[in-house]
Amino acid sequence: MPRLTIDGKPIEVPAGTNIIEAARLLGIEVPHYCYHPGLSIAGQCRLCMVDLDNAPRPTIACNTQAADGMVVMTDTERVRETRRSIMEFHLINHPLDCPVCDQAGECWLQIYYMKHGLYDPRMVDDKVHKPKAVPLGPHVMLDAERCILCSRCVRFCDEITGTGELGIFHRGDHSEIGLFPGADLTNKYSGNVVDICPVGALTDRDFRFQVRVWYLDTARSICQGCARGCNIEVHTSRRRPHHAQGRRVARLKPRYHAEVNRWWICDEGRYGFAFVDDASRLTFPVRREGQAVHELLWDEAIPAVADALRRHQPDEIALLASPKMANEDLWAVRALAERLGTARVAFRVPPAAGGDQDDLLIRADKNPNTRGAELLGLDGDAAAIMADLRAGAIKCLWIFGHDVLHAAWPPAEAFEALTRAQTLIFSGTNASSVSALAHLVLPAAAWVEREGTVTNFEGRVQRFRRALDPLGAALPEHELIGRVLATLGAPVSATRAEHWFRALAAAVPAFAGMTYASIGDTGQMVSP
Repeated sequence: MPRLTIDGKPIEVPAGTNIIEAARLLGIEVPHYCYHPGLSIAGQCRLCMVDLDNAPRPTIACNTQAADGMVVMTDTERVRETRRSIMEFHLINHPLDCPVCDQAGECWLQIYYMKHGLYDPRMVDDKVHKPKAVPLGPHVMLDAERCILCSRCVRFCDEITGTGELGIFHRGDHSEIGLFPGADLTNKYSGNVVDICPVGALTDRDFRFQVRVWYLDTARSICQGCARGCNIEVHTSRRRPHHAQGRRVARLKPRYHAEVNRWWICDEGRYGFAFVDDASRLTFPVRREGQAVHELLWDEAIPAVADALRRHQPDEIALLASPKMANEDLWAVRALAERLGTARVAFRVPPAAGGDQDDLLIRADKNPNTRGAELLGLDGDAAAIMADLRAGAIKCLWIFGHDVLHAAWPPAEAFEALTRAQTLIFSGTNASSVSALAHLVLPAAAWVEREGTVTNFEGRVQRFRRALDPLGAALPEHELIGRVLATLGAPVSATRAEHWFRALAAAVPAFAGMTYASIGDTGQMVSP
């Protein structure tokens, strides 16, 4: 491992580490545009110049590997002057449209100009004009005038997705990013080019002009789109705190995790949050009696659920949990089943269509917590439950989230089964064809409105944090189940998600020794 000195600080790094990454380990930022640790090195922007003690001129740090005995200086007067000149070069034809640019506030042209530029403009000729507001695909908009030709987006499509839609066309100061003839930016990871664009050239069509970034709050979370469990940030708008004023979740961004998703997320996960602020959200408990629908308070709904469960024998009750539920919710379902004395508990409802999968991130299983449900012992026979319901053997069914009328089962048979239930309880975030039939409907908080954990397909338990207050009277499902358990006379001491997880970890060997603190931001693998 080579030992070198950067700005007077010694460090030892693995062989092959470039100077940018070596400096980062010391907390020293070497400014750069074209370099990205997940992509090949292009060496195009030239902003990462540093001085080496034995070099006659500044050297680019991205394409210079650390060597034993190397002495690096990142802030000499010669380096500062070189950076000012390079910034001036990058901004020669750049439009002065920061006030209307979506990247303002997180633009590295702005940031690096303030840190390393600060020159007096000398450009007197007209700037070169290029296409503006050009849709590249369903999610990405191009403003070619703002592009600094760092080629990150081109390399991403060539090296990560292998789809190669983008290229650099023309020559000199007329060079611009564009699509190859007949191509559209429609690969399943297209939104990542917006994340890695260091300027305002590529913007998100869904987020565009929605909210300024300095009005966003951030919470660490886990994507709920499939069993991969990509690490993400949830960005919520402080300017639109109420549902009636528009969507509260502004966007989802990938959060780096070396062993799960690295720097990327797929488009399906990135844009899969619309249900959180959709008009179909369930916000208050409801009792349905024939054609009459009555809104309830929780003080009325919880006793109604408990009374409905008491009216039936244990073998007449079934619980259909969901692999979209958090570990804490599933543990509460298990506690409820034990209290009721029923063994009819399942979570697998086959989807109407198979999910797609690839070798990068996307998993065919579109549920974030299938592995967790398996480890918690909830893997009963859902098809048998539906058959017994249709035959009249099951009289009370509590469905968590599933829209069983749109599953792989014959719709007519599923409908007949649901309508034969003497008591049908539904809890979930959004209204569905099942909630429209349920006698009792209980609104559940969405994953961004609560704390919890999920277990990905590899067995990594990961935490997600609360980013928003629940809509209306919605509750986390572990909480509403806990209230039902307490009404049924069970000794329930858990009052929040961490308490439920503590009880889970104490009882299930795969989770033994885990705590929210030990899971942290990177997760923890279950015991083999």
